Amino acid sequence: MNKALNEALSVEIAQKIKSKANQTFDNAYKAVLATENAKYVQGFLVMATQPDQPIEHSWIEVSETSLNEPTVSIIDPNFPHLHTTPAQLWYFPAQTVSVKKLKAIIEESKEDYPEDHPLPIYGEAPYEYYGDVMLGGKEYLAAFQAAEAKCQEIRISQ
Repeated sequence: MNKALNEALSVEIAQKIKSKANQTFDNAYKAVLATENAKYVQGFLVMATQPDQPIEHSWIEVSETSLNEPTVSIIDPNFPHLHTTPAQLWYFPAQTVSVKKLKAIIEESKEDYPEDHPLPIYGEAPYEYYGDVMLGGKEYLAAFQAAEAKCQEIRISQ
């Protein structure tokens, strides 16, 4: 299945939801609520302009079928704040959540932990710990390792 950043739709959605810099999770949450047939995705972003380490990031994905071929478009409401081109971005999904499930998780988080911001979400415990950062389950670790490998590949080629 092919996944590519839809630059035009990313910019359009960013304007529609009034996307704010450095608020990747909130921007993606607002975008998924404003976009039909979209899913919320958390994972990592690698930028060719900053290959030091992966960035924890969130975006949305929309599935379509054209010519009997399923395609998934990445719509990143944070794209205008990244100041780069789609060719210099790589997305590594760790988890994909439907709007219905995302709303339920947010609602439960607000009830259980009212003093904490409900985003990002990390799936079910147990969580994997590494470095000074707590991340989600094994799929988070796999996405992080793939993103780290891409960072290394970019550094070597520069």
